[in-house]
Amino acid sequence: MQVILAGRPVKILAAYLSHSRPLIGADLSTCFGGGLPVLMAGDLNAKHVDWNSRLNTRRGKLLRDYADENSCLIFGPDTPTTNPYNSSATPDVLDIVMVKELPFPVYLTSCSALSSHHLPVLIETTCRSFSQHPMDHPDFRRTNWANFQTHLEDQIPFDPEFQNGMAIDTCVENFSGAVLKALAASTPKFRPRDDPLPPIPTGIQDKIRLKNMLRRQWQIARGPHLKAEVNRLQRSVTRRLNECRNDQWSTTLESLDPEDQSLWRMIKRVMRVPTPSPPLVIPGGIAVSDSEKAEALADNL
Repeated sequence: MQVILAGRPVKILAAYLSHSRPLIGADLSTCFGGGLPVLMAGDLNAKHVDWNSRLNTRRGKLLRDYADENSCLIFGPDTPTTNPYNSSATPDVLDIVMVKELPFPVYLTSCSALSSHHLPVLIETTCRSFSQHPMDHPDFRRTNWANFQTHLEDQIPFDPEFQNGMAIDTCVENFSGAVLKALAASTPKFRPRDDPLPPIPTGIQDKIRLKNMLRRQWQIARGPHLKAEVNRLQRSVTRRLNECRNDQWSTTLESLDPEDQSLWRMIKRVMRVPTPSPPLVIPGGIAVSDSEKAEALADNL
C-alpha cells in the first residue's frame, strides 16, 4: 500500500513469516526496493535484543545483518507483543517495524486490546499532513463504463508482440497502467463528508481501559478471579455502548425536520436497497471460475 505522509509517498507493507519458512534476503530486497521510503510491520518470528526481545535467535541475527547491510532500521515496543495461552511460555516481542529511508521517527506501543494472544501494536510518527480537507475519492458507483471502454481501446494495441519474457512483463505493466488511467478518466470523484462519529463517553472509555488492563494481567497470571472480572466488565461495556448508541440514534431522529429536507435524506438512506451485482453471462452459461471471468472480460474489451 502506498500513502502520502507530509506530501511524500511512502510504501507500507504488512508481513508475516512462518516458523517453517526461511528468511530470504531476496524477498526482503523486493519489499524494500523501488526507491520509495518503506515501512514494513508484522511478525517475522525473528527475535533480537536490539528490538527488545528476550534473546537472539538465528533468524533474528540474519534480519539484524540484513538491516545493517541495507541501511534499514528495526524497532520494537518496550513491552511484549505476545502473551502465549500456554502459561509455561514467556511473553516476548515478536511484532516489529522495519523501515528504510523513512524521514520520520517511529514510536511503537503494544496495546491491551482484542482477544488474540498477539497484542495490537500502535505505530506513531511525528509527520503532519499538508492536507487540511479530506481528499477526493473516486465514486465507482457512477463510473461511465462506455467511456472506460473507449479510453481502454485507445491505449491498448490490438496486436502486441510477445517475443520474450521481458516483452510479456512490459505488456502486462502497460495494460495495468492503461486500465487505471481509463478508470480514472471515466470515474467522477467525491469528497467524503467531514462528520466524525460521536465520541464515546468518558465513563465508558475508562471501563474499556480497565477491562484491557485486567485482561492483560489475566493473560500473564491466568487467575480465575481476573477472568471473571474481565468478563463482567466486557458485559458492562457492551451494555453501556448499546445504550449510548440508542441514545444517539434517538437524538438524531428527534432532530429531523421536514422543512430542511433532513427527514427526506434520512429516509432515503435507510430505505435504499443496494443494487446486486449481476453475474457474468457467457455463451456457455455463467462465468464462475477466475479464468472464465478473465476470458469473458477479455472478449468484451
